[in-house]
Amino acid sequence: MDASGDDCYFNMDVKVEEHSIHLDLKQEVKVEIYSNRVHSDNAYKISSNNSSKTNENEHKCTQCGKYFPFTSCLVRHNRTHTGEKPYQCSICDKYFSYKNVLIQHMRAHTGDKPHQCIHCDKRFAYKDYLEKHQRTHTGEKPFKCDLCDKCFTQKSSLGKHQAIHTGEKPYQCNDCDKCFARKGDLMKHQRTHTGEKPYKCNHCDKCFVQNSHMMIHQRKHNVEKN
Repeated sequence: MDASGDDCYFNMDVKVEEHSIHLDLKQEVKVEIYSNRVHSDNAYKISSNNSSKTNENEHKCTQCGKYFPFTSCLVRHNRTHTGEKPYQCSICDKYFSYKNVLIQHMRAHTGDKPHQCIHCDKRFAYKDYLEKHQRTHTGEKPFKCDLCDKCFTQKSSLGKHQAIHTGEKPYQCNDCDKCFARKGDLMKHQRTHTGEKPYKCNHCDKCFVQNSHMMIHQRKHNVEKN
């Protein structure tokens, strides 16, 4: 969900649908769902030699010096400097810099999931969530570590892995001086201070600090049943 606004794209096959969505609060929200997704196979970036654009020098950002082909693109870009958020959610009063981000946010209220996996029946509110999910079917791992040959399905996983090479430990415990490379490891550690045991066995009342410990315990119940 790229909402930087630095690049200006135009989709040649724009389709607009209007939905009337009834929420539990009996409140009707009219949401415009735009099917124009920006990808290389269905959209093109306006180039410097495009005959339909105006003089590029007329649309220069005074803050950073970037050039834009149209005034509307410059207006969108300027919000990265000003922080302006003109689009407001009618349900929770949150504000957004771009209309498409507001539309995506509205799905959190409406439950709309327009993106369906072609391999299974799962549906997703956002296209990038769908793309991540589909890698569980295809096995694609597009993010490769520069320091070793390991590849990952998600960029965040690559970042966590690279901390092993760099030795960086950005996550520090608030209760002691220990630091961790991964946020999940910090959360596990903090339970040694709080005593929290969020993982409960489905067969008895025992609770565990880590999910892996709970899974090992549950196998004992399965052995007893057999």
